[in-house]
Amino acid sequence: MKKSMALALAAGVAVSSWGLTGPGTAEAETLRWARAGDSLTLDPHAQNEGPTHTLSHQIYEPLLHRDMEGKVVPALATEWAPTDDPSVWRFTLREGVTFHGGETFTADDVVFSIERAMKPTSGMKELLNSIAEVRKVDDLTVDFVTDGPNPLLPNNLTNLFIMDEGWTTENDAADPQDFAAGGENYAVRNANGTGAYMLESRTPDERTVLKANPDYWGKDSFPLEVTEIVYTPIQSAATRVAALLSGEVDFIQDVPVQDLGRVGEQDGLKVVTAPQNRTIFFGLNVGGDDLTSDNVEGANPFADVRVRRAMNMAINREAIRQVVMREQSIPAGVIMPPFVNGWTEELDEYPAHDVEQAKALMAEAGYGDGFSVTLNCPNDRYINDEAICQAAVGMLGQIGIDVALDAKPKAQHFPLISKWETDFYMLGWGVPTFDSEYIFNFLVHTKTDELGSWNGTRYSNPELDEKIVSLASQTDLAARDATIAEIWAQLQEDRIYLPIHHQVLNWGMKDNVAFDVQPEDQPHFKYMTFN
Repeated sequence: MKKSMALALAAGVAVSSWGLTGPGTAEAETLRWARAGDSLTLDPHAQNEGPTHTLSHQIYEPLLHRDMEGKVVPALATEWAPTDDPSVWRFTLREGVTFHGGETFTADDVVFSIERAMKPTSGMKELLNSIAEVRKVDDLTVDFVTDGPNPLLPNNLTNLFIMDEGWTTENDAADPQDFAAGGENYAVRNANGTGAYMLESRTPDERTVLKANPDYWGKDSFPLEVTEIVYTPIQSAATRVAALLSGEVDFIQDVPVQDLGRVGEQDGLKVVTAPQNRTIFFGLNVGGDDLTSDNVEGANPFADVRVRRAMNMAINREAIRQVVMREQSIPAGVIMPPFVNGWTEELDEYPAHDVEQAKALMAEAGYGDGFSVTLNCPNDRYINDEAICQAAVGMLGQIGIDVALDAKPKAQHFPLISKWETDFYMLGWGVPTFDSEYIFNFLVHTKTDELGSWNGTRYSNPELDEKIVSLASQTDLAARDATIAEIWAQLQEDRIYLPIHHQVLNWGMKDNVAFDVQPEDQPHFKYMTFN
């Protein structure tokens, strides 16, 4: 079955273009911002997670940044290019930048930060798997040495935040927080970046206050009309919407689909929405000898691809789109959004909902009588996440799979995946590099110290691993795209993930706010203006 991006956009909801709103002339403002869940940590290298990055992007900065048009543009680096040696990229750093504590930004901070982000406890290390060495040339020049030519290296640096070496080491935070193990360090609750906003105060899961950085290097380049940000996570969708309707907050992410019309029709408010660079899917423990949450002794039902295909057929994506998501989703057949290099309409086709055929596959696999299993699901991360899981429980029950739903906050849910403590789970994945390699490195490659940190499926294919690693150094982009296509073809055959839909994001805000939505769901408040 095929679908159009337009299917996701319900009538009557404003659709924003992905473009930069020009600077306004209004006076500076305090922004009261809310979304469903909090940042998991302030340590900018500990977690590769959307809301965590959103807060980090206000405080810290990468060498390169994606602007509101999605282009890679200068941030802490002003120039970058391969040297005569194609395995070496040279970055020229921005002069005159200081950290919030007053420390001067230099090449030492870049070398330290990249090496820190490559450590085992980092949630960002897969982005740097092709880097052999980071070398300081002088105070404002850094060389990245890669394992062979890597023409796409700049794409991988837009979410790699730079920390002050002195501040971090003096506060015993030289290693990233080990989030999955419940570790802590000074950088988890404190911050010292170069970004447009400074940390004023933070009470996790309750309130975070940021103040404008008076010494920000970009104060003549960005509107910077927001001078204070008060961030309040509000898990309850009804409470979050009520806060916007009553004027308690000015801007919310994750407007519930059932409330889009109500918010958009309220005087003084507006909704902007767009297809998101994120796909929602279920992961299955396909590589384990046995499951821990099922009632099958000595065998793993998910290890049989016929069971996985049956589950894929049993999930009624159109029903989820219409009933659960109120038409604010795009049914998916592959775990990458259409924005990403490697996506094709053919890959994104999904099977027709067919309970009888799914039952036949279950019987063929020897599970005609079904089995029981637990589905782990977050309840504060994705749009209607728990409701999607509840719908899937009923759909899988039609083919004899008795699913017990275990929904909990993302801070408790995500470690289950990285620690291999779940058999069946929901996950959403965005692709900030806009390239399939990012998906393969995190979700598909055999889990090692360097790669596969989010591969909760236990899937391991050495031949595929070799192809994945080769992508970092393939300079013939046509040949590289062919390798990407080969990997996707194998993954579609193996069906280790069950795609549900590409998420449609929506933001609700006061109508005097001029701020365009963009597919990554990463608001950069230095761009926000007020009419």
